[in-house]
Amino acid sequence: MKVLNLQCAHQHAFEGWFASEDDFQSQLARGLVECPLCSDKAIAKMPSAPRLNLGGARDAAEIRPAAVASEPAQAMTLLPSDPRLQAAWLKMARHVMANTEDVGARFAEEARKIHYGETEERNIRGQASREEAQALLEEGIGVLPLLLPEALKETLQ
Repeated sequence: MKVLNLQCAHQHAFEGWFASEDDFQSQLARGLVECPLCSDKAIAKMPSAPRLNLGGARDAAEIRPAAVASEPAQAMTLLPSDPRLQAAWLKMARHVMANTEDVGARFAEEARKIHYGETEERNIRGQASREEAQALLEEGIGVLPLLLPEALKETLQ
């Protein structure tokens, strides 16, 4: 088993487990390796070494991977690059997925039905245009835009 330190073009660091280097390269070439936070498929293998227990060594959480040089600089990062913040964001996103009903494109309609008492109150998530979200807010209906990667809609291994 080969455990690799990987990083997407948005500098989200994560670990990948593969049967071999050839298995990793094959999956990468077929577009099967993607960032668990943002679903980016521009993945780079980061340098790694066996961990040595030396008294003066820094904690792994303090070490930040270098930027991926082959990708242009991003004007805005959607998700944090700090591994601890990534883990907290991923935990929050999984909590949202586990505790809400996906109503898809009917989000604005369902939110109004709940707000006006036409249907039972429950936690929902779905898609709404910017205009629909603005109209809901103007009606006093609390909504929160939250980008959830496609990878969270399935069980992660």
